[in-house]
Amino acid sequence: MKKAQSPRMLAMAAVSIASAIILAQCNSNNSTPTPPTTTTTTVSSVSLNPASITAGSTSQGTVNLNAPAAGGATVGLSSSNTPVATVPVSTAVASGAQTATFTVTGVAAGTASISATLNGSQSAVITVTGAAALANLLLSDTTVIGGNSVTGTVSLTGPAPAGGAVIALSSTDPVTVPASVTVPAGSSSATFPITTRAVGGTFSNVTISASFSGVTKTATLSVTTVPPVVIARFSVSGPGGAGVCRLTPPNPPGGGNALDCTFDGTLSSTAAGATITKWSWSWTVAGTNTQDTTTPTLPSPKADCGLIPATPPVGATSLQMIVRLTVTDSAGRISAQAVNNSVQMFPQTNCGYPF
Repeated sequence: MKKAQSPRMLAMAAVSIASAIILAQCNSNNSTPTPPTTTTTTVSSVSLNPASITAGSTSQGTVNLNAPAAGGATVGLSSSNTPVATVPVSTAVASGAQTATFTVTGVAAGTASISATLNGSQSAVITVTGAAALANLLLSDTTVIGGNSVTGTVSLTGPAPAGGAVIALSSTDPVTVPASVTVPAGSSSATFPITTRAVGGTFSNVTISASFSGVTKTATLSVTTVPPVVIARFSVSGPGGAGVCRLTPPNPPGGGNALDCTFDGTLSSTAAGATITKWSWSWTVAGTNTQDTTTPTLPSPKADCGLIPATPPVGATSLQMIVRLTVTDSAGRISAQAVNNSVQMFPQTNCGYPF
């Protein structure tokens, strides 16, 4: 039979168990807490919009941090090629914010890497193309009765820089033009009025000039006392609407492109007893195509990648196309040139275009 434990032995065992429990609780309460994790604020990315600009224009840069900037942060900025593009020395991220913006200014054609630095560095590439130059000077009519007006249009090779492009204008009697016309910033063309005085005879080939950054373009206007006998008139339309032409892919594959619009010269006219025998068309974007027809309409005018700029103009969503028409009648008389310089042309992602 097992011997019963004495009261003293039981009391000693109880004290030992209580001491072990108290010791375990003390060890638990005195454990060292895990220190909080700290995050180093750094630049996570840099973006530029747009990533391609013309000299003299600007792009907006955006710095992104990996976490909100507690108390704010100063991010250093630099350009790898300051003769091409410049940036401020830094940009400030507000307290609690995670992004900040800055301005990139295009100086000359080329590329530059734009870097942002804060406990590390990130960069993005900006492409700067040459400053926009004067491309064309066109008139809405090439013959006018003295005392009436026509419209002139100046076009640039790309969007005008910040502040616009001021084009100097000049002409000789009996034609009057403003001293200048301004192409607004971001636009590539502008129109201006051309007025004439009443004349007693015919002034042939009066010169109108436009000058910008060392480039001069000219156009000629004839001022008469009587309306011309043969008059060219036309319209442009297609599935995209009036004044809209879209470039279609080759059909069949490997063939030539075309425009999905029609040039319609039905409204052209000549003197009683004569008929129009030839419609002479031309259409220009960067290159020029021409075609003569013996009927008044030209459906699906021919086009290919050579018609449009090799590189999409910065910021453009469509291209400007200029369509011209002269007509010849059965007596051999040739009309003045009719011009539509506001036709919209859409490459439709052909030829490497994004639109």
